[in-house]
Parts: sequence; structure tokens; C-alpha cells
Amino acid sequence: MPVTKSVESPPGTGALKLNLMSSPENAKKLQNKDSTYVEEHSSELRCSEKTKGITWLQTLIHLVKGNMGTGILGLPLALKNSGLLLGPLSLLAMGIVACHCMHMLVKCARHFCHRFNKPFMDYGDTVMHALEASPRTWLRSHAHWGRHIVSFFLIVTQLGFCCVYIVFLADNLKQVVEAVNVTTNNCHHNETVLLTPTVDSRLYMLAFLPLLVLLALIRNLRVLSIFSMLANISMLVSLVIITQYIAWGIPHPSRLPLVASWKTYPLFFGTAVFSFESIGVVLPLENKMKDARRFPTVLSLGMSIITSLYITVGTLGYLRFGDDIKASITLNLPSCWLYQSVKLLYLVGILCTYSLQFYVPAEIIIPVIVSWVSPRWALALDLSIRLTMVCLTCILAILIPRLDLVLSLVGSVSSSALALIIPPLLEITTYYSEGLSPLTVAKDALISILGFAGFVVGTYQALHELSQPEHSLTFPNSTIFIQRV
Repeated sequence: MPVTKSVESPPGTGALKLNLMSSPENAKKLQNKDSTYVEEHSSELRCSEKTKGITWLQTLIHLVKGNMGTGILGLPLALKNSGLLLGPLSLLAMGIVACHCMHMLVKCARHFCHRFNKPFMDYGDTVMHALEASPRTWLRSHAHWGRHIVSFFLIVTQLGFCCVYIVFLADNLKQVVEAVNVTTNNCHHNETVLLTPTVDSRLYMLAFLPLLVLLALIRNLRVLSIFSMLANISMLVSLVIITQYIAWGIPHPSRLPLVASWKTYPLFFGTAVFSFESIGVVLPLENKMKDARRFPTVLSLGMSIITSLYITVGTLGYLRFGDDIKASITLNLPSCWLYQSVKLLYLVGILCTYSLQFYVPAEIIIPVIVSWVSPRWALALDLSIRLTMVCLTCILAILIPRLDLVLSLVGSVSSSALALIIPPLLEITTYYSEGLSPLTVAKDALISILGFAGFVVGTYQALHELSQPEHSLTFPNSTIFIQRV
């Protein structure tokens, strides 16, 4: 007769029961192992099953949307900095490594979720608990710094996104306004139009500032979800139209180098890492799933779709425009009303996304500072901090008005740390005491070393480019040629 043991989960975790079937000869073994077995598996189910949450399809959509920003529009120029062959291969390798690092983060978060009997563990908590589990006394005593480091890089990354968005908004609106008098309905007529810029792009950045302040003052996440939906629709329509345009009329690729200069490859690295910008939403998405046990599959599928889109758009854009490719592919679109409307539509999407990206650093910084003052001053201080942060992003965008260099700099400085450097070290620290194979340790060390090398070299190259005279803050009234095709 089999022996059935019904074990209830601890109070407060729901009416979860585990029925353990065993034969009489195994009953004694189960008696000794039941406590450990039940604790681990009931914790796993509590972390994985929810009565309410989003479906796997909704999770997939959110994951893909988390990577669809300005980064994808800068990938054609990134391929120019790497080469027609090396660029797509590097994007594929980076997509695989980024996906693997996300899986490592999820695995480590689940490990500590089970150990501490918690339903959810964010990025900062995971790093902190990993340091607490380290055999090194110094790391254990400074474990709280792990959370602070992650928070710092999240703030830098998100505010960097906001700076990129401001530069993108200014560049595209400037081009639309200056070409308005020569814009036609014919998108297939070959003609070179000579334009003389009349307004500095930095003035367009300042013009956007009041609107950005109003968006940043929105504190309700439910209201922001409306802007998220609007951004999704406008950016999706724009991206479809842009892709169909660059897919036609591609010249012979023999004129393009297969491998670019090694001096420009660090700029490719920064832009590419910037594009894989969704590691910050991985754990929150897993926590919101109805059945989080399916999340690894959804994550692999989503990253496969994202990497395929990046390679396709980047390669087609570089093939289509070659050495004339600009920092954002929208700046290469012809001067006709259809594609001018596409630029404006994408501007709306990026403008709405600004408030969503701004929400993350605001929620990290403001509660800490507001806790220092009296409650009656909390609201005024909250709004003042938001105003200051928006002005800071605008000032930084004005100081670095080159979109390609802002993309590369943000990607090299912060995105590489969150996406490539920290997750492998996190896995080593988490499972070191349990015994990791030398191959796993070597693999994790290699990923972190390559990520750190990209961080150093990419940051240096971006700053070096910014220091060159032609990239200074002086904007002469040079002529601009727009080729209608």
C-alpha cells in the first residue's frame, strides 16, 4: 500500500497542499527529507503560480516593447561602425549573451526567493542576498552596497534613456520643420534639395522642456499606462512603414566593408548594448505572470524576436543608405509628407515613452529624499525633485547633442554593467558555496571581463569622439542636403 502524506503550506501562503506518494520502504526516507522537500517545492510553487497576473502572450508583448525605443533606429549606424559582416554576427552573439545573462538573473532571483520564502525578489535584493551568501567576510559586511550599486546603474540608465529621447526629439523635429517648405507628396522623385538650417537643435530641446516637465509630474502609474499604449501604437506603425521603405531599392552591397575599423567598433558595442535595454523589466514581468514557470521559455522567445528584428533593421538600413546613414534612420527618410508624418508619429511615441522611462529613477530617488522631511512638505519636495531631474536630462542632452554618441555612451557606461557584468558575477557568488563547475566559472568570468572591456573602451571612445573639434558644441550654419528618392 502506498503511503500518502498531505503537507500544507505555511500560513499566509494560500491553500496549497502537496501530496507525497511513497511506498512503505521509502516512508522512512521521506520522513527525514519531507521538511526540506516540502519547503523547497512549496516555495517554488508560491513563486511560480498566481491566481491573478498577465498571460505569457502579454508578457511577451511587454518584453518586446521594452526593447523597442530609439536604440533600434541607431543600429544601422552601429553596423557602419562594425562592418556588414561583423555587425550582424556581433548582434547575434550579443543577443545570445544578453538572453543568457537574463536567464542567470532569473535563476538567482528564484534561488533566493525559495531560500527566504518570498514571492518576489527584485534585481537589487538579489544582488544583496548574493553578497550575503559570499564566503568573503568583507562582501558579507557590505552586502547592502549591492542594492545601492544596482539602483545607481538603473538611475543612470533610465536618465540616459531620457537624454537620448530629448536629442532624438530635437533632431527629428528640426529636420521636419526645416524641410516643410520643400516637402511634397511625391516620395519617389529623385531630387536634391538644399536647405540652410536656421535654428540650433538645442533650442528645440529647450522647446520640449515644458512638455517634458508636465509629463514627468504625472505620478499615477495607471495614467502612465495610457501613454504607454499610445506609444506602442505610434511606434509600431512608424517602424512598419520605415522597414518597408528601407527594404526596397537596396543597392549592391559590394561597396560596403565587411569589417570596419577597430577604432569605431567600441561605438558599435555601446549602441548595441543600449538597444538590449530590457534587463530592468525582466524580474517585474516574471513576478506579474500567472504561471512564472513558463517565463524562461517566454524570455527565450522574446529575445529571439528582438535579436532578429535588430539584425534585420540594422542590416537593411545600412545596406540601403551605406556611408550616408545618420544617427537615427528616421533622419534618412525622404522629404515627402508620408515619411515626415512617420517622423512625427515616432516623435509622439518617444515623447510618451519619456514619462515611462522617467518614472523608474523618480521612484528610486524621491522616496529616499522625501523621507527626510516633514510630511507637509512631501508633495512640494516631490514636484521640485521631478522638475530638477527633467532639467538635468535636458542640460545633459544639450551638452552632448550627438545622438549616436549619447547612445554609445549610455550603453557603455550603465547598460553594459546591468546586462553583462553583474549577472555572471551574481551567478558565481550565488552558487559558489554549492559548488560550480570550472567551466561555468570560466564562462561567467569571460562574459564579465568582455562586458567590462566594452564598458571601458566604449566609454573612452565615446568621450574621445566628443572631445574632437568637429563634435564640439559649436553648430555652424552649414548646409544640409536632403536626397529625395
